[in-house]
Amino acid sequence: MQARRDFLKKSLKATAGLGLLTQIPSWCSSLKADHHQVSPIYTSIKMGMFNEDLPLLEKFRILQNLGYDGIELNSPGGVDKKEALEASRALGFPIHGAVDSIHWGTRLSDPDPEIRQKGLQGLIKAIEDVHFVGGDAVLLVPGAARDPEKESHGHVWTRSIAEIRKALPLASKHGVRILIENVWNNFLYDPKGDNRQSASLLAAYLDEIASPWVGSYFDIGNHQRFGKPAEWIRLLGPRIVKLDVKDWGVSNGFCKIGDGDVDWPDVREALAEIGYTGWATAEVAGGDRERMRDIKQRMDTHLLGR
Repeated sequence: MQARRDFLKKSLKATAGLGLLTQIPSWCSSLKADHHQVSPIYTSIKMGMFNEDLPLLEKFRILQNLGYDGIELNSPGGVDKKEALEASRALGFPIHGAVDSIHWGTRLSDPDPEIRQKGLQGLIKAIEDVHFVGGDAVLLVPGAARDPEKESHGHVWTRSIAEIRKALPLASKHGVRILIENVWNNFLYDPKGDNRQSASLLAAYLDEIASPWVGSYFDIGNHQRFGKPAEWIRLLGPRIVKLDVKDWGVSNGFCKIGDGDVDWPDVREALAEIGYTGWATAEVAGGDRERMRDIKQRMDTHLLGR
């Protein structure tokens, strides 16, 4: 508990010095004035989930009418960022961030320093794109521990931290946070372990970086197989900056939100306990607008408890 308080104090002190606590993102005025009184969590999807062949403006309008609060893009690549920004401004529909689209294949933990450099350039491009469209964070998978000789757990730890630190000056300049997602990459958990593992390694990894510009993009369903999401939320506490939303079950694997084994009431309780407020982005199988409607309803029911 003391460690969590010390971490929060350090983060608040650092961000206050940068003026972050008094700055209000430009997209806030587009949200309903009473939104935080209703729910402190904003809902979103990954742009690639909505697969109808439509102009971005029309896609954004449909998602907005379905009740989503914003959208998350991919970078490098993905949709045209100028078109996305214009659509966002026209509708008052915020783009809150982007996923680093090359972090799996061009890893910051790769044994080849040239590939690590390319991975860093991809992260830098994502930071620049997020800044351009008015977002505030990049989702990053820092590496994959799948080779005990060339890309072990220790390699991922040291190499990825070294590369992330190189991107921090730009992140600070643009006000864009680098957020680490917990995924099935054999890193920060035991892939052969049981379902009682904790988030202690993830917390230690973030604490070693020790920057207000780095935090957790906590995926609620990703580690249901290895631990209890609500307990991970409680341990990570203020390290969590954004949420990915999915479900997983012993009998059906990754599945629709609400159809797996995630204890959603406990998740909601844990989020309330840590005082979480911010973005929650679905990361599940996509489809047309009716699928987008179903995802929104499932997020409202299971994540928001409406």
